[in-house]
Amino acid sequence: MTAETKNQVTTVYQVTGMTCGHCEGAVSSEISGIKGVTSVEATAATGRVTVVSQAPLDEEAVRAAVDEAGYELAGQA
Repeated sequence: MTAETKNQVTTVYQVTGMTCGHCEGAVSSEISGIKGVTSVEATAATGRVTVVSQAPLDEEAVRAAVDEAGYELAGQA
């Protein structure tokens, strides 16, 4: 799911393998490193990661960041 508002884009991704707060932090930290990302909220209970950015993100960049954290990007939620 992607929504655009006032020069910001909010995209929700589904990530598999997150089970705890540490997982949320690892995924959030890696995605935060992508150029243009302004906020990340990961929720292990649902596997959803909400990303706010200045422009639409390249899904492969998000996939690489999630992989680096040790999890798998299933795609947009």
